[in-house]
Amino acid sequence: MEELTRLPGIGRRGAERLAFHVLKADPDEAIRLAEAIRAVKESVRHCTFCYSLCDASPCPICESERRDRTRVLVVEQPKDLIALEETRMYNGLYHVLMGHLSPLDGIGPGDLTADHLLRRVDDPGRNPGGIEVEEVILGLNPTVEGDGTGLYLAEQLRTRGVQVSRLARGLPTGGSLEYANKAVLADALTGRRAME
Repeated sequence: MEELTRLPGIGRRGAERLAFHVLKADPDEAIRLAEAIRAVKESVRHCTFCYSLCDASPCPICESERRDRTRVLVVEQPKDLIALEETRMYNGLYHVLMGHLSPLDGIGPGDLTADHLLRRVDDPGRNPGGIEVEEVILGLNPTVEGDGTGLYLAEQLRTRGVQVSRLARGLPTGGSLEYANKAVLADALTGRRAME
């Protein structure tokens, strides 16, 4: 129970319920759960192109020749990529920053994968298929930190001659992509606008 309470969103009572469930479960079920946790820690890694989580690099999205490799949608976390993919409204590639800028917390551009994104834009050889990136869509959370990260990236990308746009503001300010429903995310993708 003590270890389960360390998981996000699991309090003392929830940990207690999970622990008793595992105790009552068929031994094979408990072993499958333990093996799944072990496999995640041993085999899941970041894609060499987009930094999403995958068990083989490049990830299936970067590997797909059916995706528009001239467009890259930048998100903060892998869970944001998953939420956007569920809309089935976007057919380009992604780049996961693994966070956002937060000077108060000591998180600067070097703590993110921003440099990898910029190198990817500068050198087509760092983009799947060796194709030049023409548009970068900023799909960052509509928070103060997300907006600050977007402004920093837009400034860096404009000097490289790439088109920069962002998701439309149908998403609630202060919210997270993870909690937005599919319709809101689809509207945000369809109505994206250039950064001003």
